[in-house]
Amino acid sequence: MATATLPLLRPSLLRHPLKPLQPKLPHRPHLKFPPPPQSTKPIIPLISASASYTPIPATDRLLSVASYCFPLFNGLPYGRFVFLHHPVLSVPFKPLLPLAYCYRSIPFASFISFFAFYLGIVRNPSASRYVRLNALQALIFDVILVVPVLIEQVLSPGLTVTVLGYNCLFTVLVTCFSYALGCSVLGKTPSLPLVSEAAERQLNNLDYS
Repeated sequence: MATATLPLLRPSLLRHPLKPLQPKLPHRPHLKFPPPPQSTKPIIPLISASASYTPIPATDRLLSVASYCFPLFNGLPYGRFVFLHHPVLSVPFKPLLPLAYCYRSIPFASFISFFAFYLGIVRNPSASRYVRLNALQALIFDVILVVPVLIEQVLSPGLTVTVLGYNCLFTVLVTCFSYALGCSVLGKTPSLPLVSEAAERQLNNLDYS
């Protein structure tokens, strides 16, 4: 009797030889998973930087260039020794020399120009901040150029020290003027060491006063 039942059990054992047995989990409909947490941060839309950029008008650029010409005219005497020993370096400045001579021939031209820029542009609320900041930087730079003259009158250094000081000041003047001129033409605000920080602070004080 036992031998007759073995062939009947064999097909049921080999019906699914490769499928592993998986236990059935009990069905629990009362278990509910909480929803995923949602972020409470506000959604900030991305704004392109180019959309908020406004180009500088041509009139503001011209006024900025004119502002930086003010310290250049007052600082041209620092180049006397450079022009004397290297005449070829005076060629780019020859178109400006007649204007500089006329400017210096007017009595108190430097003081008049200083207050004209300060009252007409820097303290003018109708002028743009770009023009006011550049004009104020030019005035501060012009004041810095006056300090060596006062030191020379007090200390009376020798000729060698005077020539070296004048050449260094003229090099700094031309470098700063060229940089400021290029930035003004492109509609950017030049960043001059010490001058820009002082101009920004002074302009903020004028705006909040």
